[in-house]
Amino acid sequence: MTTRLSARAAIASVTDAGSFAELPAPRRESPADGPLAWAGYDASRARAAERTGEQESVVTGTARLGGHEAVLVSFEFGFLGGSLGQRTGDRLEAAYAHARAHRLPLVSLIATGGSRMQEGMLALTQLQRVARQSVLTRAAGLAQLAVLRDPTTGGGWATLGAGADVGGWATLGAGADVVLALPGAQVGFAGSRVRPADADPAAYCAEGQYAAGHVDAVVPAAHLPGTLANWLRILAAPRSGEPVEPPAALADVRPPATGWDAVRQARDPGRPRAEAYLDAYFELRLHLSGDRAGGTDPGMLCGFGLREGRAVAYAAQCGTATRPAGYRTAARVVRLADRLGIPVLTLVDTPGAANDAAAEHAGAGAAIADTFAALAAATVPVTTLLIGEGGSGGALALAAPGNTWVTPDSYFSVIAPELAAAILKRPESAAPATADQLRIRPQDLVALGVARGIVGPATR
Repeated sequence: MTTRLSARAAIASVTDAGSFAELPAPRRESPADGPLAWAGYDASRARAAERTGEQESVVTGTARLGGHEAVLVSFEFGFLGGSLGQRTGDRLEAAYAHARAHRLPLVSLIATGGSRMQEGMLALTQLQRVARQSVLTRAAGLAQLAVLRDPTTGGGWATLGAGADVGGWATLGAGADVVLALPGAQVGFAGSRVRPADADPAAYCAEGQYAAGHVDAVVPAAHLPGTLANWLRILAAPRSGEPVEPPAALADVRPPATGWDAVRQARDPGRPRAEAYLDAYFELRLHLSGDRAGGTDPGMLCGFGLREGRAVAYAAQCGTATRPAGYRTAARVVRLADRLGIPVLTLVDTPGAANDAAAEHAGAGAAIADTFAALAAATVPVTTLLIGEGGSGGALALAAPGNTWVTPDSYFSVIAPELAAAILKRPESAAPATADQLRIRPQDLVALGVARGIVGPATR
């Protein structure tokens, strides 16, 4: 179990001291015992107010996190289980409107059991209100971050914390661009009293949701202030309207003499990989994990970082066969960067897309097509560096048309030379000669117009 902080204690735990300023609560007149005349409802609210010191289940305001101003939404679980009613919806709507009016990111600290039973369907329809506000805020190009506290269940998870640009699960989690969770927090659409008796409890916790690709990171409470501050630092950083420069090559090698030499250099197990390139390129980077559709791919690194003080998004293949979840995660990040006006860097390095039965069942073709579409539709500049193997369409899906660069220890091919030889009914021994015919060397790619140039090591 995690420590259940009050709404104001949760705000104080992540914001700069003394910076929180509460927003005025919209006034709403309601009949005795609420819209359904639920016997005892007024008494329940009065007891909740006395116990918590709050008049509703959510506290809203503005504050600074690491010096960066944001709108804060924090749920008070002690007030009727942090449930959403009409007055909760009023406050959430006002918070989103304030964020848009003042061009501020919105940070939600969620701890809720879902919709309020005593208000029936009128409570449930608050999810539609929140969804609408999230969509408007997204369209305004403003970032939304969610922290999943204990518990985050029902419509509050589905609307405030659940996902990003692939639709979300219902609406406050679903509008979040970045979803963080506290260790051990109960997280799930189904609360503990309504889920099947034989359900696997691991599926309803922060760690389980992270493993399934629905949460970007599980962050210990002690690290949460710094993590949120770093996210706001990146998201508040200046953007460049120009393509970012490609990273410098990390291996000091000569361009290969033959096509087969290019293949051997790119397949060298000691060759620098994506993580080394990202570490050398960014002074600060934060990872986004998961495709929001039940999958993750450790062979695809995605996120946002700072490069010479400017915000840059990235999607990087790590040399393995890319799985459908990897492509969907990359497409998610490209679309988010496009909406926020942040340029993108992609690193290509894969023998090809995963082609096993599990990948086919997970929609490999559709995922690759969606990645092509995300890059094609991007209005922000995209820069690509081929750092190793470029295997067929599974690699090309991440390549920026007209702005792809290559390292000397890389190759790009319509298909692996061995497979090309097999398709042409040649013996296996013909693979090296076939590699030459395919013109897959870095210098060939430049001559063919596939790549703009070969990048060398950084000069000091």
